[in-house]
Amino acid sequence: MTPPSVPIATPAPGAAPPRVLAIAGSDSGGGAGIQADLKTAAAFGVHGMTAVTAITAQNSMGVHGVWELPDDAVRGQIRAVIDDIGVDAVKTGMLATPGLVRLVADELRGLAVPLVVDPVGVSKHGHRLLEPDAVAVLRDVLLPMATVTTPNLDEVALLTGLDVSDDGGLWLAARAMLDLGPRWVVVKGGHLPGDAVDLLTDGTEEVVLRAPRADNRHTHGTGCTLASAIASGLALGLSVPDAVRAAKEYVTGALRGGYALGAGIGPVDHSWRWRAAAAAEDRA
Repeated sequence: MTPPSVPIATPAPGAAPPRVLAIAGSDSGGGAGIQADLKTAAAFGVHGMTAVTAITAQNSMGVHGVWELPDDAVRGQIRAVIDDIGVDAVKTGMLATPGLVRLVADELRGLAVPLVVDPVGVSKHGHRLLEPDAVAVLRDVLLPMATVTTPNLDEVALLTGLDVSDDGGLWLAARAMLDLGPRWVVVKGGHLPGDAVDLLTDGTEEVVLRAPRADNRHTHGTGCTLASAIASGLALGLSVPDAVRAAKEYVTGALRGGYALGAGIGPVDHSWRWRAAAAAEDRA
C-alpha cells in the first residue's frame, strides 16, 4: 500500500487545531527532545505542548550534562496543560528515573487519548538517558498503557534482552515488545544495513515500512521526530497504520534533508516540506 501524503491540520480561522502533549527532555542543540517534538507538531499543523522532564546540555558532539527536573515541576506542567487546554494525543520521550516513569504513568492513567511511548534509553552519541532501575518500571508500568511504542533495536535489547542483527529478527522483536502490553509496536530497523526498514504490528495486522537509506550522517532527532509525528497523526484522527505511514514519510524526508550543524552529527530537517515547496515555487 502506498504511504499517505503527510497530512496537515487545517482548522477554520480562529479554531484551535488538534493538541499534542510531549513529555520529554530538552535538547539545548535543538535537534531532538522537546525541540524536535514542537517542530514536528508544527509541520503537521497541530498545537504542540510540553512537559519538560530534564534539561540536557548537548550539541552535535554529544550530551555534556543532564539535570532532571523535580517531580512536582513535571507533574505541575502535565496538570496545567491537561486541566485547562486538554490534549488529543500524548507522546513520552526521555523519562530518566523510576519515580518519573511512575509519575507520568499516574498522571496519564485514565486519559482517553492515544499515547505514543518512545522508550528512550541511550542518546545518539551513546549517553545513557534511562537509569537501570527505571527500565523495569518503564517496561511494567508505562508500556502497557501505550497505544504505540517505537523502540529501536538497542531499546528492544534493553527492554527484552533480545538482540536483532537482520530484518528477519524484526518480527521476533515485535512479538517480544507486544508481550509487554502495548497495543501496537513500531520496531525501528534503522541500525541494520540496507534499506531503512521498520515493522509495525499489533500481533495481527503487519505493515512493513521500507525507504531507501539516506546518504546522510546528520540523523540527530530521528527517534523523537518519528514518535511525535505518529502522535500528531493520531491527534488528527488517523488510524495507527496511517499515522505511522505518514510519520515514516515525514521522517524519510527529514533524514534526506539533514544538515551539518557544529562539528559532529547534525539534525534532521523538520522544515523539509516547506523548503521543498519554496524551491518548487522558485523554479516555477
